[in-house]
Amino acid sequence: MDKFLVVDDLKVHFPTVDGVVKATDGLSFELERGKTLGIVGESGSGKSVSSSAILGLHRGTNAQVSGRILLEDVDLLTLTNEEMRQRRGRDVSMIFQDPLSALHPYYTVGNQIAEAYLVHHNVSKKAARKRVVEMLDLVGIPQPDRRVDDYPHQFSGGMRQRAMIAMALINDPTLVIADEPTTALDVTVQAQILDLLQTLQREFNTAVIIITHDLGVVAEMADDVLVMYAGRAVEYGAAKEILTHPEMPYTWGLLSSVPDLMADPTEKLVPIPGAPPSLVNLPPGCPFSPRCRHKDKVPGDLCTTALPELTPGTRGEGHLKRCHLANPDEIYHEEVAS
Repeated sequence: MDKFLVVDDLKVHFPTVDGVVKATDGLSFELERGKTLGIVGESGSGKSVSSSAILGLHRGTNAQVSGRILLEDVDLLTLTNEEMRQRRGRDVSMIFQDPLSALHPYYTVGNQIAEAYLVHHNVSKKAARKRVVEMLDLVGIPQPDRRVDDYPHQFSGGMRQRAMIAMALINDPTLVIADEPTTALDVTVQAQILDLLQTLQREFNTAVIIITHDLGVVAEMADDVLVMYAGRAVEYGAAKEILTHPEMPYTWGLLSSVPDLMADPTEKLVPIPGAPPSLVNLPPGCPFSPRCRHKDKVPGDLCTTALPELTPGTRGEGHLKRCHLANPDEIYHEEVAS
């Protein structure tokens, strides 16, 4: 495999008056050029924090970041602030969750996108504007030569998200991180945005990390899936494998809480009981054990005393799971059948 991006034992800790918040604690994954990794999990699981570390956005804060983030064999954590600034936006860029908050209300959309281009290219403002119009046209904004002078509030939600995609891709980055890119958009616009991302990914051969709560988005876009819980990876593997043969009860809970359009409309969703743990005081053993309905199937008190390692699943093929259950695939399909 061409290891374009390698995240190895990444830890992002935040010291607070109540203790150290272990937002990301020993996260590892890999991504090939031109492929898509979907990162899923509840709010507070460490998805956005880990991705922000790839862009170096924790620099200048009290965050304690360790591990390795290798982008084409260069460890981003060892770069100086200036070296990281040169790579941010050019080699790696981000599509933020809320474009209305990410875009400055006092500047035109065109000026803001042009600024991202001028930082990395020694060209005139006229040349930058021409490039911006080309990008707005590429992402499907009508009349781009006119809309380039509009302000963010003059764009609809879907158009603002397209403008954010144009800003993220204007420097032809090799890695794009999309943080909940379809949040608060209606279903038809969501589909358009996802189709646009896939089209542009094929055109530029860009590696994509998509952070989402929506497993439908993962099924549509991702080649591999990383499931996070309490700052750690709890399941990792090919998207088709994770979605059809999940081996961690937390992943089962995520899947069972999604409505099935083909199921009985009177059938109730099955939410995950309880709430995620405090990242300051994690429970002993498996962090998911207080919410897990299957810990009685593990001998002794292993779930509440020993943290499971991220080990190969029963089906192999690069499927990793963090669970003490000896036969999770069998238990899951028994549960689905019942």
